[in-house]
This record gives sequence, C-alpha cells and structure tokens, in this order.
Amino acid sequence: MIVTRELCKRYGAVEAVRSVDLDVREGDRYGLLGPNGSGKTTLVRMMLGLVYATSGEIEVLGRRMPRHAREVLPQIGALIEAPAAYPHLSGRANLALFDAAGPSARSGRSGRSARSGRSARSGRRNRIEEALEQVGLAGVGRRPVKAYSLGMRQRLGLAAALIRRPRLLILDEPGNGLDPRGIRDLRELLMGLNADGVTVFLSSHLLAEVEQLCTRVGVLDSGRLVLQDDLAALRAPTGRTVVDSPDADRVAALLDGQVEHRDGQRLVVRHADPAELNARLVGAGLRVSAIGAQQRTLEEIVLSVTGAGSDQVGPLS
Repeated sequence: MIVTRELCKRYGAVEAVRSVDLDVREGDRYGLLGPNGSGKTTLVRMMLGLVYATSGEIEVLGRRMPRHAREVLPQIGALIEAPAAYPHLSGRANLALFDAAGPSARSGRSGRSARSGRSARSGRRNRIEEALEQVGLAGVGRRPVKAYSLGMRQRLGLAAALIRRPRLLILDEPGNGLDPRGIRDLRELLMGLNADGVTVFLSSHLLAEVEQLCTRVGVLDSGRLVLQDDLAALRAPTGRTVVDSPDADRVAALLDGQVEHRDGQRLVVRHADPAELNARLVGAGLRVSAIGAQQRTLEEIVLSVTGAGSDQVGPLS
C-alpha cells in the first residue's frame, strides 16, 4: 500500500528524512512513532505529494507519487495536523464543499441531466450523514465550526477523511484534542474500518493507544527509520519470567544465579516457563503474588531505539 525507497528530504543543511525504506502492507494498522522533530509529519506529507522529496521513491497503492497523485489521492482519506474548515459554516456545509470538490463531482457536469444532478446531491447527503455518524457528530445540527471544541474539530477532520470511503487512511496525530472516551471511539472506528478492508496508517505520540490499535509499527529517530516490524514480534516473550513475591529474599536465594534484576518484591528471572517456575517456588513453600512471562512494552521498545526529541535542549534536572 505504501512503499518508500531511500527516501530523503533536506531543507538546506537540515536533513529531515534520511534514506527511509517504509513498508506498509494491505490490511495493516500501521503506527509511525518517534520523538518530536523526528520527521514523521514530513514523511506523511511526502506520501501525499504535499512536499516533494529531495531524493528516493514513493509508491502509494502501487503507483508512483507524486506523478500519479490525480489517480491515487481520490482513494485516500487523510487528516494531517490540525484539520482546516470554514469557521462560519456548519460541519455539514464544510463536508458538502469538500465532497463537491472531489473528482467525480468535477467531471462531466456540462452534460449532466437534472435527474443525475438530484441523484448526486442525494448521494452526497448520504455520504455526509454517514461520515458524521461514524465520528460521533450526527447530532451537531447547524452549529458553526467556530463554536466547536478542539475534539469536535478533530472529529470533523476525520469525517472529511472518511467521506469518500477510502481504501487507505493516512492520519497524522488523529487523537489530538480527544478525551479518553473520544480516543476509545476513534480506536473502535479504525479497527472496524480495517476489518472492512481499509488499510490504516497513522502517526502518533500516544504509545499506549498505538499498542492497543496497531498491528505493525515503524519508529523514526532524527529522520531515520530505526525500527520496523510486526508489533506481536516486538512484544514476544523475552525468555524471562517476572515474579512478584513477599518472600523475595528467599526466592532470590533459591534461584541463585537466575535472577537478573530485582526491584523490591519484583524479580526478573532467567526462566522461560512461568508455570514450571511457579510450581517450583510453591513446592519450596514460597508465596507468589503474581507471575508471568516478561514482555517489553511499546514504550520500552521505542525508548530503546530513540534519543531525545527536538523540544529538549538540555539535560533534565
């Protein structure tokens, strides 16, 4: 769905994106992560032809970009940074203008019959109502966008991305301004769309949300793609077991040489089978409050391959 080869973008002496080989497959829920200033938004803009690459290649939906943008873009729904809208118009009016600017609306108007015109308007109304309902704005009425909250504006931007029923969704920080319920609604919406065949690509700072939503992740750091893999593979058990026990001293003594790390009652043990280890500890008369295979969180994975973001200018005190 999205492939880049040695993609680079320079602004003078600054190399914002450095030789990135991105691979987003059909059916993915792909999360692009990285610190502030790592190049995420620049990369997304290049995919859509909003920014030209300095060098390298981009393919979206199997076609070279931006050469085939007129063919590719109608099949993509996109939300990049803060969504734009006419503030004095309602959300419905904004979506009607957006939909009317689509390629099918611009083609063949001169010979269009009154009946086909009515059919087009009816189809537009249906698309608008469906998109507003999907994002939770069906009851917004005629309220102008200038009276919307930040979260409502974000929902409207997402509705605009969905109005043409895209094959591919490209979203840049779609959770901005959403409260916890809104973030949950967004996650459920994207998972439902993905189940219906829409490939989802999003960049986000919300690691916990990406961990719940995405099947595949890429990590940018200082413009380079430093990690790209299936999330399940990255979070596979490490071959160690985490034990929580009020008898931690005795556990450490019994497992002498196998304990790699200890933090109070919590021990990380070099042992791949939690059930077998639990039986051994209980058999020795030791209490076990919790036990399980160690898995790295997405936060631990990202922090292990990235440095400080561009908004940090000195050591933390």
